Amino acid sequence: MNQEKLAAFTDQELLEEAKKSKTTKIYDAVIFGVLIGIAIYSTVSNGFGLLTFLPVVYLPIAAKNKLKKSELEKALQERNLK
Repeated sequence: MNQEKLAAFTDQELLEEAKKSKTTKIYDAVIFGVLIGIAIYSTVSNGFGLLTFLPVVYLPIAAKNKLKKSELEKALQERNLK
């Protein structure tokens, strides 16, 4: 989400998006933790392989989600909603 889209949202829509972004952070942490566990198990049982580097594939997705959250927080602060 870029700043132009966030600027078009009403205050209520921004607050709803902020509520959704809290759960996204938790989901990212859980998914990344599971992927780390799979990578460790795969490495221990089979040595280095494709599943060893699986968490690296998810990093860009988590970074994009974090960027969206920071833009949303900035928009909330500009409107004094938080």
